[in-house]
Formats: sequence, structure tokens, C-alpha cells
Amino acid sequence: MKCIVLLAGGVGAAKFIEGLVNIVDPTQLKIIINTGDDLELFGLKICPDIDIITYTLAELVDKNKGWGYQEETFNCLEILKQYYDQGWFNAGDKDLATHIYRTDLFRQGYNKTEITSKIAEKLKLKAHLIPMCNEEVQTFIETEMGVMHFEEYYIKYQCKPKVKSIEYRGIKNATISEKIPLYLEKAEKIIICPSNPIVSIGTILHIPGMKNILKSAKKKIFAISPIIQGATIKGPADKLMASLDLEVSCVGVAKYYQEFLGNFIIDLKDCEQKEQIEELGIKAYCFDTIMDSLAKKKKLAQFLIDL
Repeated sequence: MKCIVLLAGGVGAAKFIEGLVNIVDPTQLKIIINTGDDLELFGLKICPDIDIITYTLAELVDKNKGWGYQEETFNCLEILKQYYDQGWFNAGDKDLATHIYRTDLFRQGYNKTEITSKIAEKLKLKAHLIPMCNEEVQTFIETEMGVMHFEEYYIKYQCKPKVKSIEYRGIKNATISEKIPLYLEKAEKIIICPSNPIVSIGTILHIPGMKNILKSAKKKIFAISPIIQGATIKGPADKLMASLDLEVSCVGVAKYYQEFLGNFIIDLKDCEQKEQIEELGIKAYCFDTIMDSLAKKKKLAQFLIDL
């Protein structure tokens, strides 16, 4: 079984994967997706990271925002705001159709892995999308304003409240999705996408047994740093790393992944930190990791595949 396994979060992962499917056979890809951002709103089951990657691969995503459908309307949301005392989650009409279908399948007894496969099949995806687990796991952020779901912290409060701690609720009862261990064992490469290391990749890593599997595959694990010159391109990874007293740099990310990471791609702007990373026992490479065009996404993907 020839395959490439990816550990993925939302927008950063989707950008890289968009480049990757243009240079390798998409049927070879096994994409393990963070579900710690999942939540229920309006009685609907919502899986933000799964949807971002699904819409991107289906060429339906709003490229300006990096999430949701392109040419979206929000008529349903406007009415929902009249019924519910919140409207901060910007679910468009087309996006809501996905959440309705997913929720209906849950009520019919399907699990998250089965539902994700059904949606991918409906949208004619060739890559294999796999939720990190079927159990409910939700990331909560303790802030100076109180405890809130990560999506609320991210969207409603725009990452402004000071972070005190992070909790992966339900993670101790989570089980790695059934075929993931086999895929990790057989993979030619395991790629950790340039996603938030704390609340995208970190959630996957905290599933019991996951780190031990990765430790045994260290030589074939490759990661791309989401931190460039001490900051993120998008999202609160820098703030969340700081809240855990981690160095906010590509070196800090390397230390967070150190026990299982064999190879690390950092941006050209951080190349002076290459030696520090290699002192951790991790082979480091410098490349342009800013994916602001399809051509650059493909170049980064090709560089990694060629290593």
C-alpha cells in the first residue's frame, strides 16, 4: 500500500494539500484531520477543519477567506440570528447544507469517519480524508474573560483575550481512527502540515497512543513550520505557544515536535536558526514556505516530496 499520510488542521494545511494534489496522485493521500475544533450550533454538527480541507479539494472553497463556499449567501443565518442569541459563526447557506447532511447522518447512526467519507464521495474527492477520532473532542481556551470554545475565541473574540490554559475535552476517551496506525506504518512519508501546532496538530498528538506510533516512524516524518520570524501568517499559533511558555519561533515548534520529528522545513527568512534545530537531532531544510499562489504551493510540495 503506497501512501503519504498527512496530519492536518485548517487553512494552512489546506493550502499545502492544494499544492500536493497537483504533483502526486491524490488517491495516495491519507489526510488525518483535527476534529478538536468541532462544535454544535443551531442543533447542527459542524466540523470546521474537515470542511475547509473538503471544500478546498473539491475546488469549492472561498479562496479569499480560505474557508466556506465561494459565492456564498447568508440568508439562513440572518433568520437564525433572530431565533438564537448568537450569530458569530459565519455559516453560509451552502455550508449549512453540509452541516444538515452531516447531522442527519449522525442521527442515522453513522460515525464521523463514515460521514466524512460519504461527503467526500458526494463531492468526488480522490484523497482519503480521515477524522483523527470518532469520539467527541473539543478544544476549550481558558482566558481572562472565562472559558470558551476555541472557535468562539478565534471567531467571536478574534483571538484578543489573553490565554491562560488550553484543554482538549474528551481526549482521554478518544481512540485513534481504526486504519490510521496501519497507514502510518506503511506510509512512504508522514507530513505534518503547517497548521497550528497547539490546537490543530497538538490535538491529534494528544490522542492516546498517537505519539508512540509517530516515535517509531521518526525518520520519515517531515513537518513544515507555521511560524516565520516569530509570527504566524494566519491564526493564533503564536499566542497559544506563548501561553504554554514555548518559544515563538520555528525552533519552538521544532522543540514541541522534537520527540518524533525527523525532518523540518523552515522558511528562508529563518535559515539562521537551522543549526539550532539540527542540534535537537532534527534535519532542517530552508525553503520559501509562504504559499500565496498555486505555483508556490506546488513548489513547496515538490520540494518536500523530493527530499
